[in-house]
Amino acid sequence: QEEKKQLTLKVEELERKLESTNAQNIEFLQVIAKREESIHQCQLRLEEKSRECSSLARQLEMAIEDAKRQVEQARERAISRERAAQSKMLDLETQLSRNKTELNQLRRSKEDAERRYESRLQDLRDRLEQSESTNRSMQNYVQFLKSSYDNVF
Repeated sequence: QEEKKQLTLKVEELERKLESTNAQNIEFLQVIAKREESIHQCQLRLEEKSRECSSLARQLEMAIEDAKRQVEQARERAISRERAAQSKMLDLETQLSRNKTELNQLRRSKEDAERRYESRLQDLRDRLEQSESTNRSMQNYVQFLKSSYDNVF
């Protein structure tokens, strides 16, 4: 009977341990379930964040491509403007060269005209002086003739 009593106590103790272990198992299962739910929620958030990152990466790639396109267009416009400016500058330099050449020709023509004018003016002065000299000579001759006729008559 003593042995039975000890065995009964042992069985009761083992049953308590079993209940305690079962209670712990239930707690562990609840903890595991909560962790699994937490893991599941984290996975869902991770998938959502992954999709969001993919979307942002696509948007970033599109923005980069758009920026590259805009930079290329701006570069092409700048090159075009530079070419146009160089062409205009070349035209202006050509026009300036022609204007300088024309100005030099006009200066030479003016100087030639002034020389011809001065030469003609000097010729006219010389002829005027010669004419005046001839006129004085003739007046003197006329005076001489008058005085000669006066003396003769």
